[in-house]
Amino acid sequence: MATKTREGSLEAPTRHPLGQNDPDFYNEDKLYEELERVYDICHGCRRCVSLCNSFPTLFDLVDESDTMEVDGVAKKDYWKVVDHCYLCDLCYLVKCPYVPPHEWDVDFPHLMLRAKAIAFKKGQVKLRDKIITSTNKIGKLASIPIVVNVVNAVNKNEHTRALMEDSLGIHHDAKLPEYHSKTLSKRTAGHKPDLTQVQPSKTTTGKVALFGTCYGEYNEPHLGEDLLRVFEHNGIPIMVIPNTQCCGMPKLELGDLDSVDTLKSHNIPLMAELVDEGWDIISPVPSCTLQFKQELPLMYPADEQVAKVQQAMFDPFEYLMLRHKENLLNTEFKSSPGKVTYHVACHQRVQKIGLKTKELLALIEGTEISVIERCSGHDGTYTFKKEFHDTAMKICRPVVNRVKKDEPDVYTSDCPMAGHHISAGLDDGSDSVHPITLLKQAYGL
Repeated sequence: MATKTREGSLEAPTRHPLGQNDPDFYNEDKLYEELERVYDICHGCRRCVSLCNSFPTLFDLVDESDTMEVDGVAKKDYWKVVDHCYLCDLCYLVKCPYVPPHEWDVDFPHLMLRAKAIAFKKGQVKLRDKIITSTNKIGKLASIPIVVNVVNAVNKNEHTRALMEDSLGIHHDAKLPEYHSKTLSKRTAGHKPDLTQVQPSKTTTGKVALFGTCYGEYNEPHLGEDLLRVFEHNGIPIMVIPNTQCCGMPKLELGDLDSVDTLKSHNIPLMAELVDEGWDIISPVPSCTLQFKQELPLMYPADEQVAKVQQAMFDPFEYLMLRHKENLLNTEFKSSPGKVTYHVACHQRVQKIGLKTKELLALIEGTEISVIERCSGHDGTYTFKKEFHDTAMKICRPVVNRVKKDEPDVYTSDCPMAGHHISAGLDDGSDSVHPITLLKQAYGL
């Protein structure tokens, strides 16, 4: 009796381990077979056309081919689709009806990751991309006193930016982050959490270790400071985890899985030891949180330490709202941010925790919140690249237009880089304010 193919799946989506240690993972012939299979499914569906530029690129290649099918697309052009994927994961989360356990077993982001890993192994990666994904090394160098002033000046000068575009391929208009010589580690060196009155809940231990992230360490150290103040204001002892390195997400997006492994081998034992001591873990950047919540567990499904960190990892607003459920959140606010347009970061949506940031900000009396659930197109490095910057700004345009239409008192995103990308699109002198900073201000801290 023939089986009937279903349109979509009624079961909850599942995710297979990445399988980077499988002998076939780096087999290029098998990669092309799988790319052709998945591209053909995507071509017949086209639900994802409004997401990143991978899908319009694929559909244009098909429509402009001699056969108007995937078999008419040259194999070398498959990579044009791969190049535009920045692993936002939204196609898997919100669009694709064929993700596992559906029999077609489509995991587009991880197929793109496999292709990137093969390209990296073959040396088909630009020097620029190796440099800009080495966030920890760049941060350490750029934050050296005096050097930091030169770096920030160079990044803002139109003439040096033109040279950077010619020599490295970093777009002259891309908004590069500032660096600080007084890093988060330096700012919090004397900080000690008060562990005398730890108050656990059913879902939290009541004491938190902050994974500062490269971005929080070198680019916006005030985010970590604001987190400390907000959590302590809520009676939650909090510390900054010392001696951490990059979470590995930039290297993952590059396909440099060996570097991801090296970073994992450094960070995970540090964090697992803290979990054993009863600490929960948070980070101020959704992508870094997702790395520990999803990507590393899928790369190392049998690693007990990775699983231990995964179970103890929280988004900051997820953590605070879990505490609120048990009346452990301080709701005595001194002021309201007013009318807020809130952009939901892709890598926060992928955590499947709901709109916890919105829920918490809505507790502030007099706050009106408008929500944008659409990718900003930043992706950490995608918008910096000469060949992709204009596309990144195009992806961001609907978000920018929505902010303009709302005319808010403030606009915000849990991803600070996405927030500044929106600011670049607005180009009106305004800038985003991170939600944790809004919360700190509402408390009057």
